[in-house]
Amino acid sequence: MSGRARLALTAAAATLMASCALLPLVSPKTWLFQAAFLVAIQTGVGAAARRVPLARPLTVAAQALVTLLMLTLLFARGHAVAGLIPGPDTFRYFADLLQQGSEDVSRYAIPAPLSDGIRLMLIGGVLIIGLIVDTLAVTFRSAAPAGLPLLALYSVAAGLSDESTDWFWFLVAAAGYLLLLLAEGRDRLSQWGRVFGGVSRAPGGQESGVVAPVRTGRRIGFAVLSVALFVPFVMPSIQGGLLDGTGNGVGVGNGNGGTISAVNPLVSLRDSLNVDEDRQVLSVRTSTADVSDLYLRIVSLDDFDGTTWKPAQRHITGVPDTFPTPAGLGGDIKRATVRTTVSAADWYAQDWLPMPYPPSGVKIAGTWRYEPVGMTLVGDHGQNTRGETYQVTSLDVRPTAEQLAAAPEPTAAMKKEYTKVPSSLPSVVARTAQEVTAGSTNHYEEAVKLQDYFAVNGGFQYDTQVQVGRGEGAIANFLKQKRGFCVHFSFAMAAMARTLGIPARVAVGFAPGTPQADGTVSVGLKDAHAWPELYFEGVGWTRFEPTPTRGTTPSYTVSDTPGSSVPDQAVPSTGASAAPSASASASEGCTGRLRKQDACSSPSTAGAVADGDGGGPSWQWLLGALGGVAVVALLLSPMLWRQRVRAKRLGSYARTEEGIAAHTLAVWLELIDTAWDFGILPDESQTPRGTAARIVRLGRLDPAAAASAHRVADAVEQVLYAPRSRLSPGIADDVRRVAVGLDGPASGPTHFRALFLPRSAVRVLWATSAGWARLRERVAAYRPTLRKPSGQQG
Repeated sequence: MSGRARLALTAAAATLMASCALLPLVSPKTWLFQAAFLVAIQTGVGAAARRVPLARPLTVAAQALVTLLMLTLLFARGHAVAGLIPGPDTFRYFADLLQQGSEDVSRYAIPAPLSDGIRLMLIGGVLIIGLIVDTLAVTFRSAAPAGLPLLALYSVAAGLSDESTDWFWFLVAAAGYLLLLLAEGRDRLSQWGRVFGGVSRAPGGQESGVVAPVRTGRRIGFAVLSVALFVPFVMPSIQGGLLDGTGNGVGVGNGNGGTISAVNPLVSLRDSLNVDEDRQVLSVRTSTADVSDLYLRIVSLDDFDGTTWKPAQRHITGVPDTFPTPAGLGGDIKRATVRTTVSAADWYAQDWLPMPYPPSGVKIAGTWRYEPVGMTLVGDHGQNTRGETYQVTSLDVRPTAEQLAAAPEPTAAMKKEYTKVPSSLPSVVARTAQEVTAGSTNHYEEAVKLQDYFAVNGGFQYDTQVQVGRGEGAIANFLKQKRGFCVHFSFAMAAMARTLGIPARVAVGFAPGTPQADGTVSVGLKDAHAWPELYFEGVGWTRFEPTPTRGTTPSYTVSDTPGSSVPDQAVPSTGASAAPSASASASEGCTGRLRKQDACSSPSTAGAVADGDGGGPSWQWLLGALGGVAVVALLLSPMLWRQRVRAKRLGSYARTEEGIAAHTLAVWLELIDTAWDFGILPDESQTPRGTAARIVRLGRLDPAAAASAHRVADAVEQVLYAPRSRLSPGIADDVRRVAVGLDGPASGPTHFRALFLPRSAVRVLWATSAGWARLRERVAAYRPTLRKPSGQQG
């Protein structure tokens, strides 16, 4: 087998070995066999093209064309001409599939089902990486840069996967890259002669020769992989940043401390509400007889910057055997102990542990850490809820309206941390809060009036299709439109409560699920929910429910508003039926065809109140404008460069003999490039006089333009062959006349290309290549001369 063929096979193998890192992301894994077959065809086309031989760009083009045909045959056969040749409808179908794949990626937990969209993303991505690797390593014989696309492929998989076997896929991908480097090294060495794999031995069995370079390379590669794999296990852990293995912002140091970063769970909440199928997430069995108030809390969002609510960075510790009493809970508040067993689905991978609040104890296997402020558990080093069954002991706190109304002012520390609102928050938020709560005598009455304003008497509607905008103005838009879903209601109420001096935060988790015949409660994706928690001294953090038709209204929030239509507080609200809420997602009856036509509602497009204002911040407009200018500048760069070069060549010059000669040759070069732009290729074998005649003939110049071309040629011959250069006046104008003469008979496409895509712009690439070669020569010239070992003759 030739060295080039071996290198091609190794490049294909390296691509497929790096692709193995994607295997844990989807199920089933049969897509890899299809990808391997297509990569083999792609590699074979490249080998055949190089054997012809074709020019390097043509080789890459042939491989790209065959790749496109294979993808068309595999995915879009019904949308192609003769089932193979792609047309406009083919590319539209590819775009639809890619959009569907991106939606599926955000919708499903790992491992995701192998839908057509995801399969196209996987196989198409592998083929693109394979083409790049083959081009760099085989066509251009530069294997080292091929590691970048391989690293990109592995990084995508490593960034999404959180399995304990990630080290193995790193080993496989790294081994593929090292094999590629060794194959290239063997190919280079073979050009100097035959490469032997063995070693010579002296009498007695002693090794007397030098170990073959290939065997040495294998040993070095094995040593490097060993270091990369085993050193992290003996080195102290580094938390945060790119070296954080969890990928979720959690780090623990020695196991008794650490921090939890501000990772916003609202993205998964929006994705959960946007699913087409209400898959069961959790199965719950509890000791309480009333499950209508069984909220499962995942995490609290207590950091509000006016744009988004997110969990603040908190210290985490080991999970205590018995949790401390919740902050602010007094001894005179009625409470009961509830024991709950929760079983998570084997596909549900959540970093935080869903639990009733407030928990007083948790029994769970695995590596979990405790965040004391929010009283939450978070997985450490990739730990998540997938397939976990755990027991939670919690308190069912039952304050009365009188106790909440009599609550003293919160402590200064609580008010300082949990009543902060940014100065950028629109004034209408605080003004509306004051108007809604007018006449209240305590914070409890203010809280109830805020809840009733959203849930009962404010005219708000639960709607997943509304778009209230983004940024600081989103809450103001929501208050104006009065339409939204749980994220909007909880965000707005918590922000308004803070403006009134009530400590507030937002909780994210699950509303009460659906009771089952066997006594369990089924919690589905569409039960994902967000609600505000307000703090009352002596009671602690207390749940409120401002979202209409979702969850249950707390029994202690008895409205004192005259004429209020507050529902019976002892029973679930209108939307808390035994079946999943029909309004949880408007995409419930949405078909795949409707999704492709953007005819479905999407809670994710309504978004969180936190994502930016309706018109977009000014900096986004500025970046968009700069991006547009950059694109336009890139498209016009060949024309602008050509105009600049033309002006420089035909411009002023020094009135010396050297200046006259340089100006004449520059004008001549401009004449050649102008003809080149109109399709007349340069011919360096011609004399100036023959070149001018050729331009006149092929360009079909009129007599005046032909005379101008000959005058420029005469001037060049005078400079090249006469003893002294003399000025030939008007040759710059002669070139301009030739340009007009060439443009006259040219067709529209030729004129367009000469103006916007001039062929002579390739001189930029030539100049860059020449400059790079000169730089390499200079660097090589500065390298110290290699000294020969002593005793050797030169």
